[in-house]
Amino acid sequence: MIELLADNNFGDTRPNALAGPTGLVIILLLVAATIFLIRNMNKRLKRLPESFPNQQVPAMRTEADAPEKTDGDHRPEREDGAEPGA
Repeated sequence: MIELLADNNFGDTRPNALAGPTGLVIILLLVAATIFLIRNMNKRLKRLPESFPNQQVPAMRTEADAPEKTDGDHRPEREDGAEPGA
């Protein structure tokens, strides 16, 4: 009974198994790629100007600029007085 509980059943008993080293290589490659990407992004961000020419800051909207609120049943009128969709 005790031998059954102590049985190694984790799948790592196969001969010539390379799951551990292969996983380590993949993780190291991903870490290296991430480091190079971060360095590249930092270089590009440093080259950006403080502000771009011809860039205007949008003005804040006021209550007067906001569209009128309607009750939801409002339909826009046409210039010729006909019902919309007719």
